[in-house]
Amino acid sequence: MTEKTTVKTLKDVVVRFCGDSGDGMQLTGTIFSDLSAVFGNTISTFPDYPAEIRAPQGTLGGVSGFQVHIGTEQVRTPGDLADVLVAMNPAALKVNRNQVERNSIIIIDSDSFKASDLEKAEITSEDFMTELGLTTQQLFAVPISSMVKKSTAEFGLDAKAGLRCKNMFALGLVCWLFDRPTQHAKDYLNRKFGKKEAILNANIKALADGFNYGHNSHATATIYRIEGRKHTPGVYMDISGNKATAYGLVAAAEHANLNLFLGSYPITPATDILHELSKLKSLGVKTVQAEDEIAGICTAIGASFAGNLAVTNTSGPGLALKSEALGLAVMAEIPLVLVDVQRGGPSTGLPTKSEQTDLLQALYGRNGESPIPVVSALTPSDCFDAAFWASKIALEHMTPVILLTDAFIANGSSAWRIPEPENYPDIHPPYVDQYKGTEKWRPYFRNEDTQVRYWAIPGQEGFQHRLGGLEKDYKTGAISTNP
Repeated sequence: MTEKTTVKTLKDVVVRFCGDSGDGMQLTGTIFSDLSAVFGNTISTFPDYPAEIRAPQGTLGGVSGFQVHIGTEQVRTPGDLADVLVAMNPAALKVNRNQVERNSIIIIDSDSFKASDLEKAEITSEDFMTELGLTTQQLFAVPISSMVKKSTAEFGLDAKAGLRCKNMFALGLVCWLFDRPTQHAKDYLNRKFGKKEAILNANIKALADGFNYGHNSHATATIYRIEGRKHTPGVYMDISGNKATAYGLVAAAEHANLNLFLGSYPITPATDILHELSKLKSLGVKTVQAEDEIAGICTAIGASFAGNLAVTNTSGPGLALKSEALGLAVMAEIPLVLVDVQRGGPSTGLPTKSEQTDLLQALYGRNGESPIPVVSALTPSDCFDAAFWASKIALEHMTPVILLTDAFIANGSSAWRIPEPENYPDIHPPYVDQYKGTEKWRPYFRNEDTQVRYWAIPGQEGFQHRLGGLEKDYKTGAISTNP
């Protein structure tokens, strides 16, 4: 730092990285988020990617991004408008022109703003800032591509491989702008590219060059600092909402002394829960990728009847398809957790965009009078607790439960302290061996205090039974048409 540069302390800031799908913006955002968390900031992130198959380079359809909100105190969302926008090409700038504050800083790779690049982005004027309505923002035009080519040439990489390091140059520049040490970024690159020495060294060199460019050129008279704070000691990790949901379900199964079963059909943005749980067979987790949404929930209902903590996951269109089987779980009084990671709707809607579009469907989208508990998560890390408590409610009250998250929460991430298992209560399903009555047991006999029916697991001698979807007598379970 020089005498010409002053440091301004901020409470929080929103940074957005954007470029072509191949520009490494997700990796850049992830590393910047991680090093901010290590610095002691609270973070909330959101990766933003297109639904289309990768579009031609430099076109509007191929833009992806990563936004992170970092703060001294608790931040609960990735933020609305960016205070700093890193745009690697004109298409990225145009797509994100409405996502920036009036007095924000915009950093561009000036090498990627030639006439041909502007044409691909459907920008007609060389005065692109005025054409895009960005007249109050501060522009930093940095020749990133050409500098990265020169700085990585010594490592023997071809031109294309060398250019892939330009995202690290941009990361270094942003680290300088926010007075961030880069050591954690170097450690991350070592883990990722440790076996590819030339690529590792080129990325570290580009990172350092970006930092030094800001420092030596005095790109701005002011750099910014968002102070960290001391956190409760423990082990922390950067966790997405979907991963936290998966871990919360596993924790609930452990506290209930049950195996966990997931019946799932892949759907954006909920599929990562299936991916995560499928890795955990060693913990007694069983996953089935069913042939459709209806099969997914029906396998889960069968697994629940057999005595598992049963879960199915989906998004908007799948929730609609699962509604009949969900009614069966209501009628049969089967414990079930349905995780709905909401996206834009109705119908297939916007698969990669976020909207809390299923709330009314979750609350009321069933036949007859069939209310069920609905739990919603607040943040990515809160998904762990939400999944645990949704499971506890389902198992102890013999009811299906809907857990609502959304694409923002599921794909976003935040720093999460791994909790101590003993801080979570045990889960006690109402097993049939708790029945103390003198009458021969029937499947809908209930605990007099809680009015929850007893749960008999198939194979228990003397407790053979079946459950159906027809209206029934409240106690015996026999078919009844009594109004």
